[in-house]
Amino acid sequence: MNFPLPAFPHVLLLSIPGLRLEDLARMPALSALAGGGACVPLAPGLPALTCPVQATLTTGARPSGHGVVANGVFHRTTRHLEMWISPDSVHQATRLWDQLKSARPDLRTAAWFALQSKHATADLVCMPAPKHNPDGSETMWCHTRPEPLYGKLRQTLGDFPLHKFWGPIAGIESSRWIWQSFIEAARDLPPHFAYLYLPHLDYAAQRTGPDSPPAHAACGELDAEIEKMIASYAQIVGRESLIVLVAGEYKIRPVSQTLFPNRVLREAGLLSVIDTPDGEILDQQGSFAWALADHQVSHIYLQKNASQQSVDEVAALFRGRAGVGQVLTGQELVQSQLSTMSPPGEKSLCGDVVVISTLDSWQSYFYWLDDAKAPRFARTIDIHRKPGYDPLELHFDRTTKPTPGGMPGIPLDTSLVKGSHGAIDPLEPYETIFLASHRSVVDGDRLRMDEVAGIVRKVFGV
Repeated sequence: MNFPLPAFPHVLLLSIPGLRLEDLARMPALSALAGGGACVPLAPGLPALTCPVQATLTTGARPSGHGVVANGVFHRTTRHLEMWISPDSVHQATRLWDQLKSARPDLRTAAWFALQSKHATADLVCMPAPKHNPDGSETMWCHTRPEPLYGKLRQTLGDFPLHKFWGPIAGIESSRWIWQSFIEAARDLPPHFAYLYLPHLDYAAQRTGPDSPPAHAACGELDAEIEKMIASYAQIVGRESLIVLVAGEYKIRPVSQTLFPNRVLREAGLLSVIDTPDGEILDQQGSFAWALADHQVSHIYLQKNASQQSVDEVAALFRGRAGVGQVLTGQELVQSQLSTMSPPGEKSLCGDVVVISTLDSWQSYFYWLDDAKAPRFARTIDIHRKPGYDPLELHFDRTTKPTPGGMPGIPLDTSLVKGSHGAIDPLEPYETIFLASHRSVVDGDRLRMDEVAGIVRKVFGV
């Protein structure tokens, strides 16, 4: 039975990486929610990566419209790469909480652990932002709006467990802290719209494969937390006013081979490194071309004013190579909604060449040709200095000496990675699912990720 929408709704939008239709059999709470409302296939779009997908989900625009095309941001003007630290201002399209507030100033909103949301203008904001001390150590902290909020949250819940949010011991504790902290923040003035990122399904699916026993167990662990979160929020706002929406960010697929785009460029004489006492460091300024490797998608950036012939020659290095599914340049980037112009402009974050893996392959940022010359940070959890995403940070290397922090090092064996995402299956682009506790909020039998924001606006009459 489908009930009418509440007159004064409170909407929870849960953003869950790695959620698949087949996982509902292991998630009774979400299965019940879908059974009483709606469950439709959802297409994340290209690239199916965390930051671009969340940007699409929270703006209603595609990557060419919001500008976020990778988990890293490379600024062509300064030749500077930022990994995982970009502020809300990186988005070139208005975020959903601002869209709602502009039309209805009476609405309260929350952006809870949305990546790239530092300084977002939702009424409630929380995201990890450790303080870096002069001695090289870190003090755990979160950026919050209002600013004193994290101090109050840590008094009740303790510090956010950053070591459980990412790395070899990442687990359910981080997702549990995220929802519990949201409930604490929302008690006095509950937001009418709240976006929450719950990352737990990302970990085991990449470590051991999406169909491994640990990945299946993770489904049940997260489902139990979601059930408690929904019950807790319903107590605050009233179950009759609560609408729960769930968007799977992307599908994680089994992978069995690794592509090394930076090594391809180095062997072609296009990528330069700097020898240091800490190993070889990628020279982005001095390289004619280098790759930001990001799961199953790489953006290759050439030096400013590189000719079309140079772009074509770089693209030719990858076409037909094992593990490569597509190589995009020029107008192909526009057609794929990665760029607004051909070639990408000076302000565009899109690479001059974009390499997309086959579904069973992923791409490593590694650029050294001898592991003995790997930089010291390669064997540490260092999400900011690596020129790309490193899923090996989910693993321990127990054969190496402990790092200065006392933990075993991160391995360099790329065969350990069993799951990845980012590429889209052209035969089945609707790879994940969208759930709604009310059937009437969903029109049609399938959705694109850029249509979800419109559903939220519709609920509020915006």
